[in-house]
Amino acid sequence: MTYNSAMVDIAMSREQLESYDFILVAFSGGKDSLACLLDLIERGAPKSRIELWHHDIDGREGSTLMDWPCTRDYCKQVAQALGLPIYYSWKVGGFEREMLRDEALTAPTAFEAPEGVHYVGGDRGKESTRRQFPQVSGDLSVRWCSAYLKIDVCAKAICNQERFAGKRILVVTGERAEESPGRAKYERFEADRTDLARKERKTAKEGLRHVDHWRPVHGWDESKVWEIIARHRITPHPAYRLGWGRVSCAACIFGSPNQWASLRQINRGQFDRVAGYEVEFGKTIQRKLSVIQQADKGRPYDMKEADIEAALSTSFVEPVVVPIGQDWVLPQGAFGESCGPV
Repeated sequence: MTYNSAMVDIAMSREQLESYDFILVAFSGGKDSLACLLDLIERGAPKSRIELWHHDIDGREGSTLMDWPCTRDYCKQVAQALGLPIYYSWKVGGFEREMLRDEALTAPTAFEAPEGVHYVGGDRGKESTRRQFPQVSGDLSVRWCSAYLKIDVCAKAICNQERFAGKRILVVTGERAEESPGRAKYERFEADRTDLARKERKTAKEGLRHVDHWRPVHGWDESKVWEIIARHRITPHPAYRLGWGRVSCAACIFGSPNQWASLRQINRGQFDRVAGYEVEFGKTIQRKLSVIQQADKGRPYDMKEADIEAALSTSFVEPVVVPIGQDWVLPQGAFGESCGPV
């Protein structure tokens, strides 16, 4: 397929998808990345070439500051149910280590590959200090969590695997224009930052990787996202059942007063650690109000004990595909507070 920046999502045919050696789906476990995956399947993308890539926000070194405990295993169970491989990647020490960086280099990146775990980086660059939460902004240069823990991690995992040399790769992500004015400006189809073939004016046959970036649900509204999930009868991430309208971190910096109040109610330890860092840094996440003040303004969602248990468990034990004979139920968080980048 010839690269064309004017391409739109409806133009991606089965034949075009079959032109790629690898289709890498950035899979957070949230509704939009799930919709991307299901859309690929409906378009006839060869499942033998699809891989799910999940970026562990808290890393694998013991931190539990930000993410939902169930997310890692939820993603694994979805992959297994759909017969797809899943690979995890992370910044060593996760969000917490990066936030606490004090006149130090950023940590190495770890990523899984078919042959095992690789570690790259962390040994060069400029020593610097963060000692504060990412800023609540659409600007990735200051909202460093997305840049350092997702985008850069993914790029390093692509750039440091020999299996991608000379191959055609499609990176699939789930940004939607409806979510924010900033995301509305994203291209639906473009050269990925890791592409080498076009930069060097050479083709994949000459040994350089050709990497495209596609956002298949960019033009979708939320109703279309839930429709495809319902059509495939996939059990959504438990946080949607609790009332969250957007599933990123449990302690997302964009959290609303209601979400902070809900988190405080169901996972006081996690909430208190976030609040404690605000005191330690002398600077709150949203500047004007602390998370405690925000939680005091909010009202916890009406959450069922079974859903709380599912969200806070490190194992996801429910059927990924709702069995025939049982109703697929739209979660209460659908069409609710999304609270994401502006």
